[in-house]
Amino acid sequence: MKRYAYITGMALFMSFILALPVLAEEQEKQADLNLTEDAKASILLERDTGDVLYEKNAHEKLPPASMTKVMTLLLIMEAIAEDKLSLDEQITISERASSMGGSQVFLAEGEQMSVDDLIKAIAIASGNDASVALAERIAGSEEAFVQLMNDKVKELTLENTNFVNSSGLPAENHYTTAYDMAMIAKELLKYEKVINYTSIYEDYLRKGEENEFWLVNTNKLVRFYPYVDGLKTGYTSEAKFCLTATAKKDDMRVVSVVMGADSAKNRNAMTMNLIDYAFNHYESEKLYDPGEKVASLRHIQSEKWNYDIKTSEQISLLHKKGEKEAGEVETAVKIKEDIQLPIHKGEQVGTMTVKKGDNLRIESPLIVEENVEIASYFTLFKRSLQNIAKYNQ
Repeated sequence: MKRYAYITGMALFMSFILALPVLAEEQEKQADLNLTEDAKASILLERDTGDVLYEKNAHEKLPPASMTKVMTLLLIMEAIAEDKLSLDEQITISERASSMGGSQVFLAEGEQMSVDDLIKAIAIASGNDASVALAERIAGSEEAFVQLMNDKVKELTLENTNFVNSSGLPAENHYTTAYDMAMIAKELLKYEKVINYTSIYEDYLRKGEENEFWLVNTNKLVRFYPYVDGLKTGYTSEAKFCLTATAKKDDMRVVSVVMGADSAKNRNAMTMNLIDYAFNHYESEKLYDPGEKVASLRHIQSEKWNYDIKTSEQISLLHKKGEKEAGEVETAVKIKEDIQLPIHKGEQVGTMTVKKGDNLRIESPLIVEENVEIASYFTLFKRSLQNIAKYNQ
């Protein structure tokens, strides 16, 4: 009888030991569910792949407050990349821009300020007046700029976002979701120079002048939490406390969105939970740097014979720590057929696909980093002579 009890006891003990990993895994899953317990909605994704690592009510439509400026910054950085706007250009502030309420840097009607300083005002101090000033410069009016914002929403195939203004001031029918905001931030972060602004904790406008203005970042995590270098906070009485954040450790960059927190402290704590979770559980494998040449474009009617085709963003694969996905990595470059000239700087001319085994993991745009102009008659004539000479050899 004692022998039977001993065997039974040992069996129960071994069952308990074997069950510990399962219990630990289950507890970890339960802990994951509470990463953003006090938020209305949240999401965590890895920037390069877009893989969602955590989400809660991620497709619920909510007011974004000043996180709206993530889209505003995206259109600004696009305009700079396409040489439609330069950092040293001086913008004359309109009466409308100067009259914006809410967060502002107190721009005066008729005042001139550089694009560089206006971006600082948006990225650091969430200046509504600066947002309108640059919106008017890019599109002619804030209304026209808002149309560009919503056109970009469609281009990114986002289904639950509609913007009414460029600043995030409360407005009817102005909404987004945690998922959509994360995808807009993912697109913005293709333009890595935006981090030069969003990572600044404090700076000045009109330095040394009588009306000098001290800029302090509304995103305190930039200063007080490792790896965080952006992006944009938001608060209104309706939206509550919101934050779209980004952090980079080694080659891995993540984006988190927290919406509807009841305090800035809780918003920041939940953001830290998400970022810690990402870096503790996942790691990335960089395949290509942004701006890396992967192919050449040749067009019989272009001014130059060869143009470099480059990656538009960093391309990486993501996996859980200690769990590398099986299969070889295969990359392929596909150039668009029937390309029409001219092609503008930054325009997509192809796609890179990345497969891991049989799984398609990434499709990333490939671009040219210079204008591809139609060849002059002289260039075409010279090229024809060269071809005749080669043929006769």
